[in-house]
Amino acid sequence: MPKNRVQRIVFGVLMSVTMAYGMEVYNVAWKEGFPTLAGGFSNMTNGVFWDALLEAAYMWVFVFIFSNLWGNRLGARLAGKLVDPSREGAFVCTLVRSGCTVLVMCPTMSLVAAILFNVVMAGAPAAELPAIWVGTVIKNFPMALLWNVFAAGPVSRGVFRRCFSRLGERRA
Repeated sequence: MPKNRVQRIVFGVLMSVTMAYGMEVYNVAWKEGFPTLAGGFSNMTNGVFWDALLEAAYMWVFVFIFSNLWGNRLGARLAGKLVDPSREGAFVCTLVRSGCTVLVMCPTMSLVAAILFNVVMAGAPAAELPAIWVGTVIKNFPMALLWNVFAAGPVSRGVFRRCFSRLGERRA
């Protein structure tokens, strides 16, 4: 995985973009009411992907900033208390690290989203922010965990490995 500052930035951008886009698809589908229809998310239309892309175009920046300020560090510190890399396999360590990072980043990004989409854009009273934030965390946490573990993480790591393994081949 990342071995230097440039590689950490590239990997951080990949993870931020894939997490932001996946979560925006989920949240746009919620906002458009698909979970309330018979058949739920199976009724999604292609317009969800475009609308999510528009929101993810700027939300990934928030993900990148906050994950670098505290999300990755706190997630790693918590994971370090739960697993020992010398005794656990790489898969378990990666899984726990992903879960712990989501444990920090989901409440963080849910607060950003609650402020931006509910208070600023939708005009909800700021006094309701705590309730809106908690509701947003409850809605987003299961999806953020699953998306990180089964989609964004594997895709980002795969793209990263492919890009940097080819870079190494060209130098040899």
